[in-house]
Amino acid sequence: MNHQRTWQFLALIVALGLLLFLLAPVLTPFAFAALLAWLGDPLVDRLERRGLSRGLAVAVVFFAMTAVIVLVTVALVPLLERQIARLIEKMPQTITWANDVVLPWLATHAGLQMGAFEPGQLIDMLRSHWQQAGGFAATVFKQVSQSGLAIVGFLATVALVPVLTFYFMRDWDVMLGKVRDLLPRAVEPTVVRLARESDSVLGGFLRGQVTVMILLGLIYSLGLSLIGLDLALLIGLVAGLVSFVPYLGVVVGGGAAVIAAAVQFGDFFHPAMALGVFIIGQLLEGFVLTPQIVGDRVGLHPVAVIFAILAGGILFGFLGVLLALPVAAVGMVLLRELHRRYVTSELYAAGDASAAPPAPLAQAPLQPDRIDTEDQDEPPPGPPSVLPG
Repeated sequence: MNHQRTWQFLALIVALGLLLFLLAPVLTPFAFAALLAWLGDPLVDRLERRGLSRGLAVAVVFFAMTAVIVLVTVALVPLLERQIARLIEKMPQTITWANDVVLPWLATHAGLQMGAFEPGQLIDMLRSHWQQAGGFAATVFKQVSQSGLAIVGFLATVALVPVLTFYFMRDWDVMLGKVRDLLPRAVEPTVVRLARESDSVLGGFLRGQVTVMILLGLIYSLGLSLIGLDLALLIGLVAGLVSFVPYLGVVVGGGAAVIAAAVQFGDFFHPAMALGVFIIGQLLEGFVLTPQIVGDRVGLHPVAVIFAILAGGILFGFLGVLLALPVAAVGMVLLRELHRRYVTSELYAAGDASAAPPAPLAQAPLQPDRIDTEDQDEPPPGPPSVLPG
C-alpha cells in the first residue's frame, strides 16, 4: 500500500511538471506576480501585526513596490539611452586609438597581425541602426510589436502582473491554507516541513543576495567615480544587478568599464584602474560580503545557481529563468531530505554480516562499565576464579 501511494505521488508530480511545461508561456505573468507577492507578504504580515487591516496593509505594500519599480524604470531607461548615444559619439576616437595604439602593441608583443578598423563604416552602421530603432525603448517595442498578436500578448502580460500581484498578496495566506488542506494527510506534515525549509532557504538567499548586489553596485560606482569615469553610476549599478549570477557582474561590468575608460581617456592606465576596481570588488564579495551576509546556511552553491539559471532558460525561457532559483532552493531541500532518509535506511546500513556497524564500534570503548555489568553472569576466566570468596 505504501508503494502504491508513493507511485501515485510521483505520478502527480510528473503530471504537474508536464502541465507547467505545456503552459509555460501563459504562466509567466502568474509566476512573476507570485514572486512579487511572496516578497511583499512578510511586509504585509508585519503591518498587520501593527494593527492595520489586511486590505490596507496590502495596499500600502503594493503601492510602495509599484512606486519603486516605476521610479527605477523611469530613471534608468532614459539614462541608458543617453549614455549609449554618448558612447557611439565617442566611437571614432576609440577606433583611432585602437588603430594607433592597440593594434601596433598586439603586433609587436603578441605577434598578432590584424587589419585596421574602418571607423567610417562602423560608425555609419551604428548610427543608422540607432536612428532606425529610435532609442532603447523603441528597440524593445519593435521586438515586441512584430505582429498584432504579439503586441496584444505583451500588453496583456504587463497589465496582468500588477493585478495578479495585488490579489496574490491579499489572499496569500488563504491560498497557502487551501493548498495545505488539499494535501494527503499522510504526507502533509512532511510537505509542510519541507515547504518551510525551502521558504527559509530561498528567503535567506534572496535577502542576502539582494543586499550583496546593492553593496557591490555602490562599491563599483564609487570606485569608477574616483577614477573619473563618466559612466560610473550606470556601469556600477548594472554590474551589481547582474551579480546574482556568480562572476557575471565582474565580467560584464569589468568589460564595460574597461571599454568606457578606453573611450573616455584613450590610454592604458585608466582601463587598468577600472579593471582593478572590479577585481577589488570581486575579492570583497568572495571574502567579506557573501560569507558575512549570505553565509553558508543557505547552501546554494554558485555552480548550482549557474546551472539552474541556464537550464531554466533553455527549458522554459523567461519563465525558467524566473523560477530557476526557487526551484534550485526546493531541489536542495529535497536532496537534503533524501540524503537524511538514505543514511537512516536499511539500504545504507546493509552490508557484510561479519562486519560490525561503525556506530557500535565507536561507542564500545567509551562504555566499559556497561559492558562489564552485562557480562557479570558469565564465568570469569583466568585468575579471578581463584580469588578467595
